[in-house]
Amino acid sequence: MLEILYEDKQILVVWKPPGLESQSSRGIGADMVSEIRRHIHNISPGQKIPYVGVIHRLDKPVSGIMVYAKDKKSAASLSSQVSQGSMDKRYLAVLCGKVDKNVDKYVDYLLKDEKSNRSLVVDMGITGAKRAELEYRVLKHLQQEPYGELTLAEISLLTGRHHQIRVQMAAHGFPLWGDRKYNPAFSETGRGADNIALSAYRLNFVHPVSGRSMEFCRQPDQGIFHIADSGQN
Repeated sequence: MLEILYEDKQILVVWKPPGLESQSSRGIGADMVSEIRRHIHNISPGQKIPYVGVIHRLDKPVSGIMVYAKDKKSAASLSSQVSQGSMDKRYLAVLCGKVDKNVDKYVDYLLKDEKSNRSLVVDMGITGAKRAELEYRVLKHLQQEPYGELTLAEISLLTGRHHQIRVQMAAHGFPLWGDRKYNPAFSETGRGADNIALSAYRLNFVHPVSGRSMEFCRQPDQGIFHIADSGQN
């Protein structure tokens, strides 16, 4: 079932669960665009294939709030907000390890390996490397066996790079819980992947037609997030 947080003639704000592609899938699995098209068709049968503009993306194992456009003009307006950095997105992440600094900013240079679909932190002068910046704020520390010390943090992206949060946090010694690509504790055991502990839980943007500021917040409640929310400080 598609979880709709807001809908009007121009936009649709939805909650993407982990394990679902945020854009059209090349395979046979379900994806958010197909689900939205099905929803629009159900409420307006007889229309041609509905237009669904993908404004921003989330990795398949990541959950979160997403906005999609129902027409090209709205898509252009929202995409402009993304490129200008005025669309504010906040993430919740469960990190493996105890993060000592309550607030910090990481600045690194990332290089994407197309063959492996991975990114890595490299020196600034490496050809193709892109500057990556993020800020984090520690919300809670907890102890969860068999994983040991964990940290619940809010993360803000100042740039938008491939797998940025996952790569940077792992490079600084705090890989995400459940991340098979960048967390050895999960890549070696085969656990994780479908429920990585990263969620875009807050989204703020300007409506493409009315110009009204819109803010949405939805707490992730699956898996380790449920434990983190009820765990100790």
